[in-house]
Amino acid sequence: MTIRIGYFPNNNSLFVLRHNGLLERYLPDVEWVDLRELSAPPRVDPRQGLPTLHSDWLFEDGGYDFIGTGFTPPITGLGQGRDLVYVGISGPRVENGRLVSLESSGIGNVADLRGKRVGIAHGSWQTTLALLALDRDGLRWDDIVPVDVDVNDGGAALVRGDLDAWVGAYPGLAEVEAAAQLRTLVDTEGLFSHPSLWFVRREFAENHRPELEAIITALQESDAWIVANPREAARYFVDDAERRGGTADLDRWEAALRGRPFGIGTVTDDFLDEQQRSANLLYANGLLPREIDVRDAVLPWIGEVVEARRSATVV
Repeated sequence: MTIRIGYFPNNNSLFVLRHNGLLERYLPDVEWVDLRELSAPPRVDPRQGLPTLHSDWLFEDGGYDFIGTGFTPPITGLGQGRDLVYVGISGPRVENGRLVSLESSGIGNVADLRGKRVGIAHGSWQTTLALLALDRDGLRWDDIVPVDVDVNDGGAALVRGDLDAWVGAYPGLAEVEAAAQLRTLVDTEGLFSHPSLWFVRREFAENHRPELEAIITALQESDAWIVANPREAARYFVDDAERRGGTADLDRWEAALRGRPFGIGTVTDDFLDEQQRSANLLYANGLLPREIDVRDAVLPWIGEVVEARRSATVV
């Protein structure tokens, strides 16, 4: 059986695993599906809903079997009625990004964003961060003008004046910090833990347990390798950017990887509480089509496997 793994640079762990060959030691027949090369989904107005690319392709015939993303996509999938289950989560990534404006903009806090253009990579963790920040200040989603921007282009749009605020992430945020004076409106810390996470179809978990256990094992080993070899891991991202006609800074990628948690942990009650609160907010603000219970997406035996593999691997 061919196991299909969806990957892209935003999930650092799977991106490195794609290139270092560790998974192939356990599963000889692996097909890597570059999410950037999938057919683009219909555009979604960020005031009206959430894009469903990740969960759609998880359930498409010929799509992928396993995926790692940020905080929001599994909520989106569950809200669309997809029968998916969590595999595991990373540690908190609260240093990875934040909501910023230009110092010269006159925007000093979240309350000042009413009616303003806020750039987000819509459907990612950035949507959740913006919504949680608004809710904390008594605002709703329709109090701002959300603008869907590519994760790599939002900083330039902010500097040009096309955006009033932007949820930025490293290493791209470092480039903007070097080019402009920024004001932090909201740090990720204090809002939510912002982990990476991994999920699969329930059918895959139940019918292909050995393959899922092999993926978990390889990911734990690969993450330990990243921790021990951050500069070599950073080279994969730089080489990828250059192959695609762009550029990337090796030092900034290395710094970004050094600042991120690696290793897959078990799904915790605290994480599920964060997911549930976010799902409730997304629904209340018209971005999720139905209410969900995120604990329906937990299979206890997966957590036992994750913990066993984590205990056997030093990260």
